[in-house]
Amino acid sequence: MSKKDNDKVCKIDLDELGTLPELLDGKHHVIPIVTAPDELPEEVSIPEVMPILTLRSSVLFPGSITPITVGREKSIRLVREVNARGELLGAVLQRESDVEDPAPDDMYKVGTAARIIKILEMPNGNLTVILNGLEKIEINEYLTSDPYFKASVTPLRDTAPDAKNIEFEALVDSVRDVALGIINVSPNMPKEAAFAIKNIDSRRGIINFICSNLDLSDEDRQALLEAPGLLARARKLLEILIREQQLAELKSQIQERVKEEIDKQQREYYLQQQMRTIQDELGEGADGEVEKMRAEAAKKNWPKEVAELFEKEITKLERLNPAVAEYSVQVTYLQLMLELPWNETTRDNLDLECARKQLDHDHFGLDEVKERLLEHLAVIKLKGDLKSPILCLYGPPGVGKTSLGKSVAAALGRKFGRISLGGLHDEAEIRGHRRTYIGAMPGRIIQTIKRCGSSNPVVILDEVDKVTVSNHGDPSSALLEVLDPEQNTTFHDNYLDTEYDLSKVLFIATANNVGNINPALRDRMEMINIPGYILEEKVRIGLDHLLPKQMEAHGIKAGELAMSPAVIECIIAGYTRESGVRSLDKHLAKIARARAKQIAFEEAFAPEITEKDVEKILGMPKFLCEQYEVGGMTGVVTGLAWTEVGGDILYIESVLTPGKGKVSLTGNLGDVMKESATIAHEWVMAHHAELGIDPALFEKNDINIHVPEGAIPKDGPSAGITMVTSIVSTYTGRKVRERIAMTGETTLRGRVMPVGGIKEKILAAKRAGITQLILSADNRKDIAEIKEEYIAGLTFHYVKTNEEVLKLALE
Repeated sequence: MSKKDNDKVCKIDLDELGTLPELLDGKHHVIPIVTAPDELPEEVSIPEVMPILTLRSSVLFPGSITPITVGREKSIRLVREVNARGELLGAVLQRESDVEDPAPDDMYKVGTAARIIKILEMPNGNLTVILNGLEKIEINEYLTSDPYFKASVTPLRDTAPDAKNIEFEALVDSVRDVALGIINVSPNMPKEAAFAIKNIDSRRGIINFICSNLDLSDEDRQALLEAPGLLARARKLLEILIREQQLAELKSQIQERVKEEIDKQQREYYLQQQMRTIQDELGEGADGEVEKMRAEAAKKNWPKEVAELFEKEITKLERLNPAVAEYSVQVTYLQLMLELPWNETTRDNLDLECARKQLDHDHFGLDEVKERLLEHLAVIKLKGDLKSPILCLYGPPGVGKTSLGKSVAAALGRKFGRISLGGLHDEAEIRGHRRTYIGAMPGRIIQTIKRCGSSNPVVILDEVDKVTVSNHGDPSSALLEVLDPEQNTTFHDNYLDTEYDLSKVLFIATANNVGNINPALRDRMEMINIPGYILEEKVRIGLDHLLPKQMEAHGIKAGELAMSPAVIECIIAGYTRESGVRSLDKHLAKIARARAKQIAFEEAFAPEITEKDVEKILGMPKFLCEQYEVGGMTGVVTGLAWTEVGGDILYIESVLTPGKGKVSLTGNLGDVMKESATIAHEWVMAHHAELGIDPALFEKNDINIHVPEGAIPKDGPSAGITMVTSIVSTYTGRKVRERIAMTGETTLRGRVMPVGGIKEKILAAKRAGITQLILSADNRKDIAEIKEEYIAGLTFHYVKTNEEVLKLALE
């Protein structure tokens, strides 16, 4: 028998079953767990007061013989005195096994009356006491605790059901079967226990045997002991055994799966080792791959620090087993280092005249951008070196911001790369992922440099204003290092994990809305505005660039398709509403497809495309030309507006109705435009005497201010002086002069403030047939930027106050 700590029950060794006389003679070290095969336990007289032996662990059941190791002084004295007097004792389990000196509250109330069969002296001074459980008892009250516990008890006899009780018989059979099942699947249970269970005929004995010997917790054993009668104990035991059986089966399944997985890994490792041996024999193994990479590294012109890092990483690769996952990760990293163009650059084409011709050939207009790039080339030519500035081209869609990058690359003779930032929300897309992550890869900057194959390409950062912030970080903040010429010499990519020099790269960013760009990022870039093309420029672009491109794309030869400037202008005015030429390009492609069909079907056609042909191919015009429609009317004034697709004219209308002085605004106006209307009305009311307006009109009439095309949202302050003019015209009855338009912001002091979009507004006014324009004096500088031929026939009036506006606009 094996021994545990003091007062713990020893485990039964079931190598062989002996009899009680043999045990007492000391010939065997085994204990039969049941005393007799009969159904009724021994009749004993339980005294009213009994000494109580506290057990640290396990529970003594009636009818069982169990060895107990006794080590506490109180317990040793109790056992010796009880054995000397031939008395009975009560064996009670304490609630917590680690309590050294338990109090009455630390012990359960139900235990077992027992007789001492034998006491064995142990070499360490402890005693092994063999107890025979007789009958359950319940402790009523502890009487003394010194020299050991004594308590008044009440016997609780285990009532056995009738011998013919079918339920009890079925429960006993089920308990036997489940217990055998647990022994079969549990590796810790001795198989001899199954032999004992099969050979115990007593139903009381089999229940108590299983309760005592199966590996159950002390709480479960105590609950079984406290069960009221054998039938209740059998039910409780079956419930616990089914739970233990499910747990044992689950453990067995897990162990089987783990064993299969380990076997699979060992098999794969063995096959990988065989494959590696075969590859080594053929000269295609890992060693050959390492030598090949070392040979490539010897040819690289990279910094000393990078060379040392490569040697460190390839040494690490040599120590790795090719079968492990980290091996392929390491190989991928080293291949990236070899593929990056460290200090490998292309030679810039510094022929400035050639560069100018290239830029002019690819793009019409964009003079400011071209001049800026030519300045950059001039400095490189004179100085031999220049940290690449970061240019940001911003403007409406379709004006050629992205395609300009290709022209710049062609003019400089550099490689070209493009990075689309639209919708980017993960900082790792810029800086890369750390190699510790599964599926890690370098950021887009390093990937583009690798793809270009040189360290000085032209890289377009497209849609930099559409970068979004998420819980993965702010990509625009990661771009700060990329786009700062003072910092990007030591750009750090998380995957590459070393510094890379981006100072030779010419970055060109593009954006539609500058307001959406991170302010710190915007401060690092040189902003260049591309406001859009005027009608005349679009006609030139359509004839000189877009039409030849579409003819070539559709296989149409020279002489098979031609257009006059008037037809191109008709397409622009009637079918497109944009600042750029993207929509014009699509419509010219549609016309080219129609002509290609005629050529393929060998139909008769005239090479020249007329306006009727355009209407037949493209359908009815989608937009009406903005033509001046009012003149000499009261309360209706022509204003000028800027839209994302260019300039336009709009009308401000006002009318008086009987009321109480209410001001209503209609026409889908934004907050800023509503405030402009309020300011204009308040200014008119404040200056009614100078304007000759009867103040009673303000109290007896409501005024409605309307801006037509109510479905289109409108906002901005530039209609301020237009609203002032309309309100004054309505209150005074003075008519507005013909063919005059205006734009400008007003204040409560009557001052006329400058506004933006002057170029687009003036060109829209000219297309509409306007001859006179009223502008703020501060907008005079904007007129100087427009070519003379585009503003011929227009008269400009520059004003500073509302009074000057009214003097010019009203009859």
